[in-house]
Amino acid sequence: MNGTATVTVTVAGDAGGRYLLAPVGIQTPETTPLGFAVEGADFRLTGESETGQMAALIAPAREPVILTYAVADGPGPGYPEALFAPRDNRFTRPAAALADDARNLAETAGGGAAGIAAIVNHVGQKFRYAHPEVRFNDGADAVPHLACGLTEGSCVDINTYLIACLRAAGYEAGYVTGYFFPAEKNGTCDDMHCWVVTRHGGRVEAWDIAHHLKLGTRTVQPGLNPKPGTRVAVGHSMGLTFPALGIADLKLLAEPVWVDAEGGTAAAEVTIRLERSEVLARTG
Repeated sequence: MNGTATVTVTVAGDAGGRYLLAPVGIQTPETTPLGFAVEGADFRLTGESETGQMAALIAPAREPVILTYAVADGPGPGYPEALFAPRDNRFTRPAAALADDARNLAETAGGGAAGIAAIVNHVGQKFRYAHPEVRFNDGADAVPHLACGLTEGSCVDINTYLIACLRAAGYEAGYVTGYFFPAEKNGTCDDMHCWVVTRHGGRVEAWDIAHHLKLGTRTVQPGLNPKPGTRVAVGHSMGLTFPALGIADLKLLAEPVWVDAEGGTAAAEVTIRLERSEVLARTG
């Protein structure tokens, strides 16, 4: 039996002459995109210059605008190759002290997969899950090194630090954005979610430190959904550039954002829902 899922993202509020920018979905080992649609607006595709991702530029005709993502459960063909490509921007560039720390951790653990696990668990020891008004890397030109004590951070903050550490130590790692629907919320979520995937020795593993912290453990194991629920990936990478829109260094794209004529962006008010269905796999 194979499953399908439909995610609807409803955007409220007056466009005020602005457009919406939204990801259109990506393939993963767990899911395969089946479709993307917009109700209440016309849209065209626009390209991100470094990752090759396409995004929808949406001109609202009325309120609300409803985005629909349809996906099928895996096994999918895998993550986009561009997800693992390192890029130099302020969201991924490690400060010198951070880079030294990450390399030492990996070497002390013996390198390889053990080095990845050591870095992941070290990062898990540095954060307390929260949504601070001021993020640890706000205004910084590189991801700063966190020394002693606990730093408040969301999944975005934790995974920013993790990606910088992994890449500084020479590992292939990617940053995935999407939605996570906790089992107890019956197909709803409040905002986007992100997680990290690594690739080493032909093995791809997913890591979700934030969910481990929310469950009260700092011992982080690989794998999706340490917290029961459903996740749907819609985009990847940080520091995105959309030349046709005048947008440079957009931290990430998951929930749709408002875009003005000068390339400025602002968060949109969204309602996010999930519907699942099961279909019998045909044989013969």
